[in-house]
Amino acid sequence: MFGKSIFKSYSGFINLFSRFSDPLLVIIAAIAAYGMRFSFDNLYLPEDYRSLVLFAVFCVVLIFPLFNLYGSWRGKSLAKQASAIVLAWATVVMLMIVILFGFKVSSDYSRLWLGWWTLFGVLFSLVFRMCIYGFLQYQRLKGRNFRRVVIAGAGNLGRKLISQTVDSPWTGFKIDTLFDDNEQLRNTLVNGYKVQGDLGEVEAFVNSNHIDEVWIALPLRAEERVKELLYALRHQTVNIKLIPDIFGFSLLNHSMTEIAGLPAVSLSDTPMGGGNQLVKALEDRLLALLIVPLIAPLLVLIAISVKVTSPGPILFKQKRHGWDGRVINVYKFRTMKLHVEEKGKVTQASKGDSRITPVGAFLRRTSLDELPQFYNVLQGRMSIVGPRPHAVEHNELYKEQVNQYMLRHMVKPGITGWAQVNGYRGETDTLEKMKNRVEYDLFYIENWSLWFDLKIIFLTVFKGFVHKNAA
Repeated sequence: MFGKSIFKSYSGFINLFSRFSDPLLVIIAAIAAYGMRFSFDNLYLPEDYRSLVLFAVFCVVLIFPLFNLYGSWRGKSLAKQASAIVLAWATVVMLMIVILFGFKVSSDYSRLWLGWWTLFGVLFSLVFRMCIYGFLQYQRLKGRNFRRVVIAGAGNLGRKLISQTVDSPWTGFKIDTLFDDNEQLRNTLVNGYKVQGDLGEVEAFVNSNHIDEVWIALPLRAEERVKELLYALRHQTVNIKLIPDIFGFSLLNHSMTEIAGLPAVSLSDTPMGGGNQLVKALEDRLLALLIVPLIAPLLVLIAISVKVTSPGPILFKQKRHGWDGRVINVYKFRTMKLHVEEKGKVTQASKGDSRITPVGAFLRRTSLDELPQFYNVLQGRMSIVGPRPHAVEHNELYKEQVNQYMLRHMVKPGITGWAQVNGYRGETDTLEKMKNRVEYDLFYIENWSLWFDLKIIFLTVFKGFVHKNAA
């Protein structure tokens, strides 16, 4: 019993140890990088280098907790932890770069040293956590560090819970048995586990066996039965978890949260909270600041071409919905002849549209008309990657026809997006095309990460600018 319980008691110690280890690893990585860049004979960092390392330590202390690096390890895959570490480190490095350029001292530091420091920092953090992860997995192979679980409810939710747990042995949970009020299920096997009895027998079983947790997997209508079960278990010291029956809903970034100290389930939420919002903002600003100077000559050339080939303004400004549905002005190079639309109506451009100028046709076909939206990015109203913004009138048209259409606005709209690199750009002349575009947009929101953004940018460069659907 001692060997089994000690790892439960000291799980908090592991996380506390990690909080002290991460800043230390930052310092060790900086010193190792200095040796790689200059010489291992003298590893004493100059004062300006030490100041930057101290700033990085400060950032790590503040930023790493935003990526949930110090929560419980149980139930988290190594891949998700590794992804969180890389994102946290990327945020720290981006902040350092912003500070260096902001104070105009970037030339005082070796870029190669900064590169080695980043590489070593990520590597050391990953190795450190892999060692802890490996140690915990080794304990589980020895039959330790497991939590024995009883599931109250053998219906669809209970079956789903069993499947998820069995398919994820790294979580460290071991299902012991099930209980359900359905008499037809008594003493039968559900997904390979025996239904021991009804819910009234849970307390006696927990009391006579070494059970660590009780998971209540009952439908939402069974509120009274849940209360009775909680009352019956009031003298037991087991952990009790209520698994909400929410899988029948359309979910988007669902998670557990807290409202004024009360637990709540987020059925639909933006991924841009906490550290993610900071990462996204830094990603947009840094990439935009790098890209705009590179494309500046092209912007001037396009502006001149638009002006000399067609009377009217160079830029076209249109009101579209942005983050949280707020109306923003989106800028594009003008690709059409001046014309007047009927009030409250916006006609999508189509192939062979007589309103499109010859230069405009080329700009639309190559998506070069979208380049002024980097100004929207620098304003903070758009992102480089995100769902494409639609005209306000189109949103009014489609929000009642396409399920979850307005959830596209739970993130900032983008210059390019997952739907666009998968062929859904240009005119949406059928409802089916719009449904498919929205489906890709919601997939992006549900699965957002820095790496997903970089993948979309890469795909845009190589196949997203020119497409047969562009009008």
